[in-house]
Amino acid sequence: MYEWDFGPVLAESGVLLAGFRNTLELTATALAGGLVVGLLLALARLSPRRRLRWPAGVVIEVFRTTPPLVQLFWFYFGLPIVVSVEMTPFLAAALTFTIQSGAFFAEILRAGIVSIERGQWEAASAIGMRPHQTMRRVILPQAVKRMFPSMMERSIELMKTTTLVATVSYADLLFQANELAQKTFRPLEVFTLVALVYFVAITCLSGLGSLLERRFARSGEFAA
Repeated sequence: MYEWDFGPVLAESGVLLAGFRNTLELTATALAGGLVVGLLLALARLSPRRRLRWPAGVVIEVFRTTPPLVQLFWFYFGLPIVVSVEMTPFLAAALTFTIQSGAFFAEILRAGIVSIERGQWEAASAIGMRPHQTMRRVILPQAVKRMFPSMMERSIELMKTTTLVATVSYADLLFQANELAQKTFRPLEVFTLVALVYFVAITCLSGLGSLLERRFARSGEFAA
């Protein structure tokens, strides 16, 4: 029978905490950047100009249909060869997950924007708003609120996807867990703690999202 012993692992828990901080930093960076990239891509896809629609469509499809691990390897190993720039693990991971998240957020935002009734545009135009003012003040606030559940789900998936950065030696939670498992010879205990950390973090994030969603629903923000 296997004898569980968390003592050696808990004694080195600072290593896991450092890794978790790095995971949160990468997730927050990719999430913030992804929202900006997603909004720009969504607006480009909705543009009447083909020279904006087509490139945006290509970026979205490439990053939505190719494996994130392949994208990470390309940014980390391939991009320095193409553009002769030094690429750190964090920078490669941040670029990968920012653009990949942006591709998914773009489709979510685009769906939210086109779901807004045409009458909203006409009413804003009737009171003298320009198109960019209508988008910023009328359409986007409603679209974001309607798409909030999907965006929360994508944010949770992003946190889980960041575990791939261990393959390029970025010291996230999973990478630190591998190092600690080799040091303590207690892999079951180490990865049990890692699973618990992710469970608590994602449960809290999901709970916050559900709370905000219920508040929006009570105020009628999700009404069609």
